[in-house]
Parts: sequence; structure tokens; C-alpha cells
Amino acid sequence: MRITIHPTTEGVLNDDAGSTVRRTVLPSGVRVLTEQMPGVRSVTIGYWIAVGSRDEAEHQYGSTHFLEHLLFKGTRTRSALDIAAAFDTVGGESNAMTGKESTCYYARVLDTDLPMAAEVLTDLVTSAVIDPDEMETERGVILEELAMDEDDPTDVVHERFSEQVLSGHPLGRPIGGTTEAILAASRADVVDHYRRWYRPEELVITAAGGVDHDELVSMVAQALEASDWDVSGRGEPAARRVGDVQTIPVDEGVVKHRKSIEQSQVIIGGRGPAAGDEDRFALSLMHAILGGGMSSRLFQEVRERRGLAYNTYSFSAPYTDVGYYGLYAGCMPEKVDTVTQVMMEQLERIASEPVGSEELTRAKGQLRGGTVLGMEDTASRMQRLGKAELVRGEFVDISDSLAEIDAVTADDITRVARRLAESPRATTIIGP
Repeated sequence: MRITIHPTTEGVLNDDAGSTVRRTVLPSGVRVLTEQMPGVRSVTIGYWIAVGSRDEAEHQYGSTHFLEHLLFKGTRTRSALDIAAAFDTVGGESNAMTGKESTCYYARVLDTDLPMAAEVLTDLVTSAVIDPDEMETERGVILEELAMDEDDPTDVVHERFSEQVLSGHPLGRPIGGTTEAILAASRADVVDHYRRWYRPEELVITAAGGVDHDELVSMVAQALEASDWDVSGRGEPAARRVGDVQTIPVDEGVVKHRKSIEQSQVIIGGRGPAAGDEDRFALSLMHAILGGGMSSRLFQEVRERRGLAYNTYSFSAPYTDVGYYGLYAGCMPEKVDTVTQVMMEQLERIASEPVGSEELTRAKGQLRGGTVLGMEDTASRMQRLGKAELVRGEFVDISDSLAEIDAVTADDITRVARRLAESPRATTIIGP
């Protein structure tokens, strides 16, 4: 079942395999979505703000990720230790994730501890103090995190590839910012970024597991009343993100970055479908066939038959208005040219020759299994609700997703592969 989510729609969105999905819009504009899963004693709850690294002003680069750290460092009524101890005391988990288009603060707890989780997460999202001393401490932590990422060549090649394939566009910037940006970030800039985006109309709360929708709505409403936000008036939920794909160029050609490592890292790719593209299911099946597992063409040809690399795969990164795809391999420097040639041959082959029925059946089984198994835990279902609300504006249940997979034909896969193969192409190489 597909259900379009209108800005002020309330009620039951869907009943899929025994679970019930509901949505409520509070008078302040805060949206609450839940999926009640019978027989589950845990709950994963997430607080989403539709702000990511692409939304930062030039003088605020890295501020979104900086806030992810700082919101856990204390509020008007809780210290950083209080926040951490609240979850440790009940054996729960809390964390956050920053993306290019959204930020999510989440926790996984027993169903009986959901009131605590809702209260604490509401507090840290709405009432962060962003203490100057804590900011300086966390600046050092973030610099260490960036240094750690820079020491991972696979992370580096993916970052450099996104910069190349989305040349000059905010989506091409690194999520965590750069060392220079973090060193230059002022408290005033970070606070301005916080106040600009962390508002009732931007907040989406999603929870999945042993959760009662009405009870959670009541918990959230009470917590918001006690927060630093003004929720006394009426507000409309913020409009979903829109963008202009025409403003995003591709820096074609080969870009090499020198790094003192033993193995070269290679990605070849280009522009791909956006998050809501009608070809997204065909694209997923294409990746399953091309580079999605040990039976995929890249793995079999690059590793098993030729012994050119230990790790190779294909991937896509979809965003609201644009996406990109890539073919990755890690290999010895002297094998880069051969590996590059083989990967492109495999892409061009799948773009020109229909896949066989056996290969298509295997890919559909892989994707169907991954879809269902991926929805077996509360965190995945919590994230599905967040993406449905913020990105697609549409809730698709598991049964309909499986039907979409089954409906893809060999011609569909050839068409989407040709779409990729014929688009402008970029190559990024990290190596000695």
C-alpha cells in the first residue's frame, strides 16, 4: 500500500503485517509518527530535523555535525553526564547521525522507559545551552574524528568522489566539515544555525516497536511544554525539501589524490537517480547484479576470476533532487588501469545486454530478503518513518515494496544501467 503523506494528515497510515502506523500533527507543527509492532518490548525513537551539511551557510560549514555533538553536552536542566546516565541506568542506547539532508537524535530503550527517552531527547533538542567551554572541548573531539576518517582511505575516496561528481554543489561537501572549518567555527555561528533550524515546524518524531501512539503524543506534548521552545501558538509543518538538479555539474575526467598507503582506492561513476525516482527499484536490482554480493559480476570478475582486488562493489547515493552512483575497488597501484577497465566493461555490458532470468531471479531474492530482514528491528522501522515523512512524502509498506521489486523486468534494468553508462563520468583515485 502506498499512502501520500500530506502536511496536516493525521490518523492511521497503514496496517502492514500486523503493525499499525499512525501520524499526528501537534498544534505547534511538530509531527509524530509511530509504528506499533506487536510482541516487541523495545522502542527506537528518533527526533529528526531536516537540516544537513548541504544547508549550511558559507561561514557555518560543519555546524550541523558540530550541533550533533553539542546537543549531548548539556541543557538548561541536565548536564552531559545526566543525559548519558539516563540511558545507561536503564540499559538503553542513545546516539545521533548527521547526513547531507537531515539530522537525527535517537535512542533505543525498553517500552517501559520510553517516557524517559522522550523527555530527555526533547530536552536536548529544544533546550541545548551550547556552553562555550564544552564547545571548545568538543571541537577537539571533532578534529580527532576528522583525523580518524582521514586515516581511512576508503572513507577518503568516497568523500573525494562525492566532491568530484557533485562539483561545486553543497551536496558535495563533507558532512563533518573540514579541519579548517571546525577550527574557524564560532559559537555565534553555531548558535545561529541551531536557532534557524531547530524549531517546532521542523521537528519530526518517529518511533517503532512497543509504542502506544496516543501515549507518546501525550509524552511529547508535555515535554515540549516544559522546553525552551514556544509551542503556545499554532504552526504548520515545514514544507518538504525541493531542489534543482540542473544546478549540479559533474567534474568529468580522472582526479588523483596522493596518499601514503599501500593500496590504491578507485571509484568510477556519475550522476544517478534521486531518492524518489521511479527507477529506484530497478537501480537497486541492477546494483545487486553488478556489485551487490559475492555472486555479483564485479566480485566474480575482479576478485574471483582475475584476483585483482580483495574488495569491490557498486553503490548509489540518492538525495532529494539528485543522486550519484559508483563502482569501487581497492587494489595494488600497478593494477589500477586494469581494474578500472574491467569495472567499466561490466557497467557497459549490463547497459547493453539483457540480464538472464536466473541472474534476475537471484537478484530479486537478494533484494526481497534484504528488505524484509532489514525491517526486523525497531531502528530500521523508525528510520523508514523518518524518510517517508521528510524525503518521499509517501509511506510504502513492505508488501508494496516487495511487489515493486517483483515487477522489475530485465528491460528495466538495462534501461537504468544505460542511463548511468551514458551520463558524464568521473573517476577518483587515492593512492601512493
